[in-house]
Amino acid sequence: MKNLKKLAALFLAASMAAASLAGCSKKTETKTETPNTSVSSETSETSNTSETSKTFKVALCLSGAANDMGWCQSAYEGLKLLESDYGCETAYTENLTPDDIEAAFADYAANGFDVVIGHGYEFGDPAVEVAEQYPDTKFIVTEGEVSADNVASYVTKCEEGGYIMGMLAAGMSKSNKIGFVGPIQGASLVKIMNGFEDGAKSVKPDIEVQTAWTGSFTDTALGKEAAQAMIDNGADVIGHCANESGTGAINAAKEAKVYATGDSYDQNGLAPETVLSSSIYHIPHVIEIAFQSVADGSFAGGIYNLGMKEGAVSIASYHELEDKVPDEVKAEIEKKVLAIAAGEFTVTCDTKIR
Repeated sequence: MKNLKKLAALFLAASMAAASLAGCSKKTETKTETPNTSVSSETSETSNTSETSKTFKVALCLSGAANDMGWCQSAYEGLKLLESDYGCETAYTENLTPDDIEAAFADYAANGFDVVIGHGYEFGDPAVEVAEQYPDTKFIVTEGEVSADNVASYVTKCEEGGYIMGMLAAGMSKSNKIGFVGPIQGASLVKIMNGFEDGAKSVKPDIEVQTAWTGSFTDTALGKEAAQAMIDNGADVIGHCANESGTGAINAAKEAKVYATGDSYDQNGLAPETVLSSSIYHIPHVIEIAFQSVADGSFAGGIYNLGMKEGAVSIASYHELEDKVPDEVKAEIEKKVLAIAAGEFTVTCDTKIR
Protein backbone atom coordinates (compact mmCIF):
# COMPACT_ATOMS: atom_id res chain seq x y z
CA MET A 1 0.00 0.00 0.00
CA LYS A 2 1.27 3.45 -0.80
CA ASN A 3 2.00 5.60 2.21
CA LEU A 4 1.09 9.25 2.63
CA LYS A 5 4.68 10.41 2.53
CA LYS A 6 5.11 9.03 -0.99
CA LEU A 7 1.84 10.61 -2.07
CA ALA A 8 2.86 14.00 -0.72
CA ALA A 9 6.20 13.82 -2.52
CA LEU A 10 4.48 12.85 -5.75
CA PHE A 11 2.07 15.79 -5.65
CA LEU A 12 4.74 18.34 -4.75
CA ALA A 13 7.23 17.10 -7.36
CA ALA A 14 4.63 17.26 -10.11
CA SER A 15 3.57 20.80 -9.27
CA MET A 16 7.11 22.09 -8.82
CA ALA A 17 8.01 20.77 -12.25
CA ALA A 18 5.10 22.70 -13.71
CA ALA A 19 6.05 25.98 -12.04
CA SER A 20 9.22 26.92 -13.90
CA LEU A 21 10.39 30.53 -13.82
CA ALA A 22 10.31 32.85 -16.80
CA GLY A 23 13.10 35.43 -16.83
CA CYS A 24 14.51 34.46 -13.41
CA SER A 25 16.77 31.42 -13.42
CA LYS A 26 16.91 29.26 -10.33
CA LYS A 27 20.24 28.45 -8.74
CA THR A 28 21.05 24.90 -7.76
CA GLU A 29 22.85 25.50 -4.49
CA THR A 30 20.91 25.69 -1.24
CA LYS A 31 21.65 26.82 2.29
CA THR A 32 20.27 25.60 5.59
CA GLU A 33 20.12 27.92 8.56
CA THR A 34 18.33 27.92 11.90
CA PRO A 35 16.10 31.00 12.24
CA ASN A 36 16.84 33.37 15.11
CA THR A 37 14.27 35.14 17.27
CA SER A 38 14.92 38.79 16.48
CA VAL A 39 14.29 41.21 13.63
CA SER A 40 16.85 40.30 11.03
CA SER A 41 18.12 41.27 7.60
CA GLU A 42 20.03 38.76 5.50
CA THR A 43 21.68 39.00 2.10
CA SER A 44 22.73 36.15 -0.20
CA GLU A 45 26.45 35.92 -0.80
CA THR A 46 25.86 35.36 -4.51
CA SER A 47 24.00 37.72 -6.79
CA ASN A 48 20.79 36.98 -8.68
CA THR A 49 21.60 35.25 -11.97
CA SER A 50 18.31 36.03 -13.70
CA GLU A 51 18.17 37.37 -17.22
CA THR A 52 17.27 40.77 -15.79
CA SER A 53 20.28 40.58 -13.40
CA LYS A 54 18.15 42.35 -10.82
CA THR A 55 18.63 41.55 -7.16
CA PHE A 56 15.16 41.61 -5.63
CA LYS A 57 14.64 42.78 -2.07
CA VAL A 58 12.01 40.65 -0.32
CA ALA A 59 10.69 41.10 3.23
CA LEU A 60 8.54 38.76 5.31
CA CYS A 61 6.23 39.75 8.18
CA LEU A 62 5.15 37.11 10.70
CA SER A 63 2.63 36.99 13.54
CA GLY A 64 4.74 34.52 15.52
CA ALA A 65 8.26 33.09 15.78
CA ALA A 66 10.16 32.06 12.68
CA ASN A 67 11.21 28.82 14.39
CA ASP A 68 7.78 27.69 15.62
CA MET A 69 7.90 24.34 13.75
CA GLY A 70 4.61 25.31 12.19
CA TRP A 71 2.86 28.09 10.29
CA CYS A 72 5.48 30.83 10.64
CA GLN A 73 8.50 28.60 10.08
CA SER A 74 7.02 27.36 6.81
CA ALA A 75 6.99 30.95 5.50
CA TYR A 76 10.48 31.62 6.83
CA GLU A 77 11.72 28.63 4.86
CA GLY A 78 10.06 30.12 1.78
CA LEU A 79 11.96 33.36 2.34
CA LYS A 80 15.23 31.44 2.69
CA LEU A 81 14.45 29.64 -0.57
CA LEU A 82 14.22 32.98 -2.37
CA GLU A 83 17.51 34.01 -0.82
CA SER A 84 19.45 30.84 -1.58
CA ASP A 85 17.92 29.87 -4.93
CA TYR A 86 17.28 33.27 -6.50
CA GLY A 87 19.86 35.52 -4.84
CA CYS A 88 17.28 37.78 -3.23
CA GLU A 89 18.19 40.19 -0.47
CA THR A 90 15.86 39.27 2.38
CA ALA A 91 14.65 40.54 5.73
CA TYR A 92 11.97 39.46 8.16
CA THR A 93 10.14 40.61 11.28
CA GLU A 94 8.61 38.21 13.80
CA ASN A 95 5.91 38.38 16.46
CA LEU A 96 3.98 41.27 14.95
CA THR A 97 0.73 42.24 16.63
CA PRO A 98 -2.13 43.62 14.51
CA ASP A 99 -1.24 47.12 15.70
CA ASP A 100 2.34 46.74 14.40
CA ILE A 101 1.63 45.49 10.88
CA GLU A 102 1.07 48.73 8.98
CA ALA A 103 4.23 50.27 10.39
CA ALA A 104 6.29 47.20 9.48
CA PHE A 105 4.91 47.18 5.93
CA ALA A 106 5.54 50.90 5.47
CA ASP A 107 9.06 50.63 6.84
CA TYR A 108 10.03 47.92 4.37
CA ALA A 109 8.38 49.70 1.44
CA ALA A 110 10.07 53.00 2.33
CA ASN A 111 13.41 51.20 2.41
CA GLY A 112 13.08 50.06 -1.18
CA PHE A 113 11.90 46.47 -0.83
CA ASP A 114 10.42 45.16 -4.07
CA VAL A 115 8.20 42.57 -2.38
CA VAL A 116 6.68 42.54 1.10
CA ILE A 117 4.97 39.34 2.24
CA GLY A 118 2.43 39.23 5.07
CA HIS A 119 1.94 35.67 6.25
CA GLY A 120 -1.67 35.26 7.33
CA TYR A 121 -5.13 36.71 6.72
CA GLU A 122 -4.59 39.39 9.38
CA PHE A 123 -2.08 41.10 7.07
CA GLY A 124 -4.68 41.67 4.34
CA ASP A 125 -6.28 44.99 5.23
CA PRO A 126 -2.99 46.59 6.32
CA ALA A 127 -1.43 45.54 3.00
CA VAL A 128 -4.13 47.32 0.99
CA GLU A 129 -3.83 50.41 3.18
CA VAL A 130 -0.05 50.70 2.86
CA ALA A 131 0.10 49.57 -0.78
CA GLU A 132 -1.76 52.69 -1.89
CA GLN A 133 1.08 54.81 -0.52
CA TYR A 134 3.83 52.67 -2.13
CA PRO A 135 2.69 51.73 -5.66
CA ASP A 136 6.16 50.48 -6.67
CA THR A 137 6.17 47.77 -3.96
CA LYS A 138 4.35 44.48 -4.51
CA PHE A 139 2.50 43.19 -1.44
CA ILE A 140 1.72 39.47 -1.15
CA VAL A 141 -0.63 38.16 1.54
CA THR A 142 -0.95 34.45 2.30
CA GLU A 143 -4.49 33.39 3.23
CA GLY A 144 -5.69 36.89 2.37
CA GLU A 145 -8.99 37.93 0.84
CA VAL A 146 -7.75 41.23 -0.58
CA SER A 147 -6.37 42.53 -3.82
CA ALA A 148 -5.34 45.80 -5.48
CA ASP A 149 -3.10 46.82 -8.36
CA ASN A 150 -0.03 45.96 -6.27
CA VAL A 151 -1.59 43.51 -3.79
CA ALA A 152 -2.15 39.79 -4.39
CA SER A 153 -3.51 37.15 -2.02
CA TYR A 154 -2.37 33.55 -2.25
CA VAL A 155 -4.81 31.29 -0.47
CA THR A 156 -3.82 27.74 0.48
CA LYS A 157 -6.72 25.31 0.49
CA CYS A 158 -6.03 24.40 4.11
CA GLU A 159 -9.52 23.00 4.45
CA GLU A 160 -8.33 20.01 2.40
CA GLY A 161 -5.76 19.12 5.06
CA GLY A 162 -8.29 19.77 7.82
CA TYR A 163 -10.73 17.35 6.16
CA ILE A 164 -8.17 14.56 6.02
CA MET A 165 -7.07 15.15 9.62
CA GLY A 166 -10.74 14.93 10.63
CA MET A 167 -11.08 11.61 8.83
CA LEU A 168 -7.98 10.32 10.61
CA ALA A 169 -9.17 11.55 14.01
CA ALA A 170 -12.56 9.89 13.59
CA GLY A 171 -10.99 6.68 12.36
CA MET A 172 -8.73 6.52 15.43
CA SER A 173 -11.27 7.60 18.05
CA LYS A 174 -12.62 4.95 20.39
CA SER A 175 -14.73 7.30 22.54
CA ASN A 176 -16.51 8.81 19.53
CA LYS A 177 -15.43 12.22 20.85
CA ILE A 178 -12.69 14.34 19.32
CA GLY A 179 -11.58 17.95 19.74
CA PHE A 180 -10.18 20.80 17.67
CA VAL A 181 -8.41 23.97 18.85
CA GLY A 182 -8.21 27.17 16.82
CA PRO A 183 -6.44 30.50 17.57
CA ILE A 184 -8.15 33.78 16.55
CA GLN A 185 -11.28 33.43 14.45
CA GLY A 186 -10.69 34.27 10.80
CA ALA A 187 -11.91 32.83 7.51
CA SER A 188 -8.64 31.00 6.77
CA LEU A 189 -8.81 29.25 10.15
CA VAL A 190 -12.55 28.68 10.41
CA LYS A 191 -12.41 26.78 7.12
CA ILE A 192 -9.84 24.35 8.61
CA MET A 193 -11.92 23.73 11.73
CA ASN A 194 -15.04 23.17 9.63
CA GLY A 195 -13.10 20.94 7.24
CA PHE A 196 -11.91 18.86 10.22
CA GLU A 197 -15.49 18.42 11.40
CA ASP A 198 -16.75 17.56 7.92
CA GLY A 199 -13.99 15.00 7.42
CA ALA A 200 -14.68 13.39 10.78
CA LYS A 201 -18.40 13.14 10.12
CA SER A 202 -17.81 11.63 6.69
CA VAL A 203 -16.31 8.67 8.57
CA LYS A 204 -18.59 8.65 11.63
CA PRO A 205 -21.72 10.79 11.14
CA ASP A 206 -22.59 10.69 14.84
CA ILE A 207 -19.14 11.63 16.18
CA GLU A 208 -18.97 14.51 18.67
CA VAL A 209 -16.54 17.25 17.61
CA GLN A 210 -15.68 19.67 20.42
CA THR A 211 -14.17 23.00 19.36
CA ALA A 212 -12.57 26.01 21.01
CA TRP A 213 -10.80 29.26 20.07
CA THR A 214 -7.89 30.39 22.24
CA GLY A 215 -7.88 34.01 21.08
CA SER A 216 -4.12 33.83 20.53
CA PHE A 217 -1.67 32.60 17.91
CA THR A 218 1.20 32.27 20.38
CA ASP A 219 -0.11 31.42 23.87
CA THR A 220 0.72 27.74 24.35
CA ALA A 221 -0.85 27.69 27.82
CA LEU A 222 -4.25 28.63 26.42
CA GLY A 223 -3.96 25.96 23.73
CA LYS A 224 -3.11 23.36 26.34
CA GLU A 225 -5.96 24.46 28.58
CA ALA A 226 -8.50 24.24 25.76
CA ALA A 227 -7.32 20.77 24.71
CA GLN A 228 -7.25 19.52 28.29
CA ALA A 229 -10.88 20.56 28.79
CA MET A 230 -11.82 18.48 25.73
CA ILE A 231 -9.79 15.50 26.96
CA ASP A 232 -11.47 15.76 30.36
CA ASN A 233 -14.76 15.62 28.49
CA GLY A 234 -13.85 12.36 26.75
CA ALA A 235 -12.08 13.45 23.56
CA ASP A 236 -9.37 10.95 22.63
CA VAL A 237 -7.97 12.71 19.53
CA ILE A 238 -7.11 16.43 19.41
CA GLY A 239 -6.59 18.47 16.24
CA HIS A 240 -5.56 22.11 15.87
CA CYS A 241 -4.81 24.97 13.49
CA ALA A 242 -3.57 27.27 16.24
CA ASN A 243 0.06 28.04 15.33
CA GLU A 244 2.22 28.14 18.50
CA SER A 245 -0.93 27.97 20.61
CA GLY A 246 -1.53 24.60 18.98
CA THR A 247 1.73 23.32 20.43
CA GLY A 248 0.02 23.55 23.80
CA ALA A 249 -2.81 21.36 22.49
CA ILE A 250 -0.28 18.79 21.27
CA ASN A 251 1.41 18.85 24.69
CA ALA A 252 -1.90 18.27 26.46
CA ALA A 253 -2.57 15.24 24.25
CA LYS A 254 0.94 13.95 24.85
CA GLU A 255 0.59 14.17 28.63
CA ALA A 256 -2.85 12.54 28.56
CA LYS A 257 -1.56 9.83 26.19
CA VAL A 258 -4.24 10.52 23.59
CA TYR A 259 -3.63 11.10 19.90
CA ALA A 260 -3.24 14.46 18.18
CA THR A 261 -2.93 15.77 14.64
CA GLY A 262 -0.58 18.54 13.52
CA ASP A 263 -1.01 21.54 11.26
CA SER A 264 1.08 23.54 8.76
CA TYR A 265 4.25 21.48 9.30
CA ASP A 266 5.10 17.86 10.03
CA GLN A 267 4.70 18.14 13.81
CA ASN A 268 5.35 14.52 14.71
CA GLY A 269 8.69 15.59 16.17
CA LEU A 270 6.87 17.47 18.93
CA ALA A 271 5.32 14.25 20.25
CA PRO A 272 6.40 11.18 18.23
CA GLU A 273 4.22 8.76 20.18
CA THR A 274 0.99 10.73 19.91
CA VAL A 275 0.99 12.98 16.81
CA LEU A 276 -0.58 10.73 14.18
CA SER A 277 0.01 12.91 11.13
CA SER A 278 -0.14 16.56 10.08
CA SER A 279 -1.58 18.59 7.26
CA ILE A 280 1.37 20.25 5.58
CA TYR A 281 1.06 23.55 3.77
CA HIS A 282 3.90 23.93 1.30
CA ILE A 283 4.24 27.64 1.89
CA PRO A 284 7.76 27.81 0.37
CA HIS A 285 6.22 26.56 -2.89
CA VAL A 286 3.39 29.11 -2.62
CA ILE A 287 5.86 31.94 -1.93
CA GLU A 288 7.98 30.84 -4.88
CA ILE A 289 4.97 30.90 -7.21
CA ALA A 290 4.04 34.37 -5.97
CA PHE A 291 7.61 35.65 -6.34
CA GLN A 292 7.97 34.31 -9.86
CA SER A 293 5.13 36.58 -11.00
CA VAL A 294 7.11 39.57 -9.76
CA ALA A 295 10.38 38.31 -11.24
CA ASP A 296 8.95 37.66 -14.70
CA GLY A 297 6.83 40.79 -14.79
CA SER A 298 3.47 39.01 -14.84
CA PHE A 299 2.34 40.12 -11.35
CA ALA A 300 -1.33 41.06 -11.20
CA GLY A 301 -3.42 41.88 -8.19
CA GLY A 302 -5.93 39.16 -7.41
CA ILE A 303 -6.81 36.22 -5.18
CA TYR A 304 -5.22 32.89 -6.12
CA ASN A 305 -6.17 29.51 -4.62
CA LEU A 306 -3.73 26.58 -4.38
CA GLY A 307 -4.36 23.14 -2.90
CA MET A 308 -3.37 19.48 -3.18
CA LYS A 309 -3.80 19.58 -6.94
CA GLU A 310 -1.21 22.36 -7.20
CA GLY A 311 1.19 20.82 -4.66
CA ALA A 312 0.45 23.42 -1.98
CA VAL A 313 -1.11 20.97 0.51
CA SER A 314 -0.14 17.42 1.47
CA ILE A 315 -0.31 15.00 4.39
CA ALA A 316 2.65 13.87 6.51
CA SER A 317 3.46 10.20 7.00
CA TYR A 318 2.51 8.34 10.17
CA HIS A 319 6.16 7.88 11.25
CA GLU A 320 6.44 5.80 14.44
CA LEU A 321 2.66 5.39 14.58
CA GLU A 322 2.43 3.60 11.23
CA ASP A 323 1.53 0.29 12.88
CA LYS A 324 -1.05 1.92 15.16
CA VAL A 325 -3.25 3.14 12.31
CA PRO A 326 -5.53 0.36 10.97
CA ASP A 327 -5.07 -0.53 7.30
CA GLU A 328 -8.69 0.27 6.52
CA VAL A 329 -8.26 3.80 7.91
CA LYS A 330 -5.11 4.32 5.83
CA ALA A 331 -6.81 3.01 2.69
CA GLU A 332 -9.81 5.31 3.09
CA ILE A 333 -7.58 8.33 3.66
CA GLU A 334 -5.28 7.57 0.75
CA LYS A 335 -8.26 7.15 -1.56
CA LYS A 336 -9.63 10.53 -0.51
CA VAL A 337 -6.24 12.28 -0.85
CA LEU A 338 -5.90 10.97 -4.40
CA ALA A 339 -9.45 12.06 -5.25
CA ILE A 340 -8.82 15.60 -3.96
CA ALA A 341 -5.51 15.88 -5.81
CA ALA A 342 -7.12 14.66 -9.03
CA GLY A 343 -9.98 17.13 -8.73
CA GLU A 344 -12.49 14.31 -8.33
CA PHE A 345 -13.55 15.41 -4.83
CA THR A 346 -13.91 18.97 -3.56
CA VAL A 347 -13.68 19.80 0.11
CA THR A 348 -16.24 22.47 0.97
CA CYS A 349 -14.59 25.76 1.93
CA ASP A 350 -16.93 26.85 4.73
CA THR A 351 -15.74 30.04 6.42
CA LYS A 352 -18.79 30.54 8.66
CA ILE A 353 -18.36 29.91 12.36
CA ARG A 354 -20.52 27.00 13.46
